[in-house]
Amino acid sequence: MRVQPLIAVEDIARSRHWYEALLGCVGVHGGDDYEQLMMPGDDTFFLQLHLWEVHGHPNLEPSFVRPGHGVLLWFEVKDFHDAVDRAREMEAWILREPHVNAQANHRECWLHDPDGYTVVLASPYGEVD
Repeated sequence: MRVQPLIAVEDIARSRHWYEALLGCVGVHGGDDYEQLMMPGDDTFFLQLHLWEVHGHPNLEPSFVRPGHGVLLWFEVKDFHDAVDRAREMEAWILREPHVNAQANHRECWLHDPDGYTVVLASPYGEVD
C-alpha cells in the first residue's frame, strides 16, 4: 500500500513552490487545479494538491471546515537540519522550533504551509540516542 494524501489549497503554484523549496520535491502533473509531488529519482508521488471547489468534489468545499483543521502532514527527512534551514530561508511560519521528541527518539520541527496545514519535519525514527 502507498499513502497519497490529497490536500485542498487556494493556489496550486504557490503550494507547489512552497513544498518544492522545503522538501526538494518536484511537481510531476503540471496542472493549474491539481498537482502531484514526487521526490527526484522516485517513481511514485507522495502528496496531491487540489484546488478548492473544482471538479465538483463535494468534500472540497472550504465552507464545510477550516482549511488544514485536523490534518498534520508528517515528513521524515534524512537531512533534518538542512530542511529546517530551508524552512528558515523561506521564512516559513514555524509553530514549534526544532526539538527532540523523546517518545520517537527523533527531532521534529512543526510549520504551517501557506494554506494553514501543519507540516512536521522529522528526522528518522530513533535517530537521537
